[in-house]
Amino acid sequence: MINDMKRILIIRRDNIGDLICTTPLIHALRTHYPMAELDVLVNSYNFQAIEHNPDINHVYAYTKGKHREPGQSLLGVYWQRLKLTFTLRRKHYDLAILASGVFSKQALKLASSVNPKQILSLMPDDGQNIPEITLGVPTPTATDLHEVQRTLLLLQPLSISPADSSLVLRPDPQCLQQQRVNLQAQAWYQPRLTIGIHISSRKPSQRWPEENFTSLIKRLHEEYQAQFLLFWAPGNENNPRHPGDDQKAQRIVAQLAGIPVLPLATSELRELIAGIDLCDHFICSDGGAMHIAAGLGKPMVCFFGESSTTQWRPWGVPHALLQAPSKHVADISVDEALAAYQRKCHAPPPHSPANASG
Repeated sequence: MINDMKRILIIRRDNIGDLICTTPLIHALRTHYPMAELDVLVNSYNFQAIEHNPDINHVYAYTKGKHREPGQSLLGVYWQRLKLTFTLRRKHYDLAILASGVFSKQALKLASSVNPKQILSLMPDDGQNIPEITLGVPTPTATDLHEVQRTLLLLQPLSISPADSSLVLRPDPQCLQQQRVNLQAQAWYQPRLTIGIHISSRKPSQRWPEENFTSLIKRLHEEYQAQFLLFWAPGNENNPRHPGDDQKAQRIVAQLAGIPVLPLATSELRELIAGIDLCDHFICSDGGAMHIAAGLGKPMVCFFGESSTTQWRPWGVPHALLQAPSKHVADISVDEALAAYQRKCHAPPPHSPANASG
């Protein structure tokens, strides 16, 4: 049965970075089962991170209640999810994989509703036996495992030993071309070093002060004559439900007169992915944008607050990771950030992605 998988459903219902860290697992499955139908069930918030993944046959997305659009009723969200469940049940999956570095009750409920022949998952760390999980993997006790490594443990019952654990991320071609046009349309544009700066973070402990970003950009421009793409979480900072950093970005740009900075508003995830793909190097706090940059192979400097640097560091790319003893990103100095960039990113890139033709 394990060697004869015709249809596999991978479930990952978490955030953007979590999903990107699952792509090595997906690639290993595609390599081992080249003819299988390999589908992924994700949420509407993160599905654009894998919509162009070459290892996947179909991406199915459901909307979480907290992510519903303005005017969309909660009842409507649940009705759409029920219809999706019936669609997936009709596919008669041989295996559903709860692709996460920890056991998830919510993911198990989703898998059970699809009624696959087998369910593969990490087991609860309390040793509880769950009959629905037919292929169980003990939750790892090691504390030195990255999320990619924790997820790859799920391949053990399938006797798969991946030779490659690289992240897989492909930008939307049309979005990439549009973002390239946006950059090249700037009066100051040149095919030169392009540094991406992401100024937002969902967690307060991981927010770097805007004056630090302003100072760092000035010093990087002075030393490397670089141009910059500025990224942020869109939205008004006073929005109680989904606060954004529109005003913070405006204030930073206002302090950078004469420096080639393009504030790149990204209302969709695919726009953010395409914009980051145009960068040679990247500077950000731990979060989805950091994992996107890693998936696109960008050397980077990253700031960590209270997150685990072991489990969530950038995977597979050169990086300098800064974490203050206080676990507050605000306590990282501009001098420290500049020195970290000089250590990891100072070598000139072989070419500028913004100047590529494709």
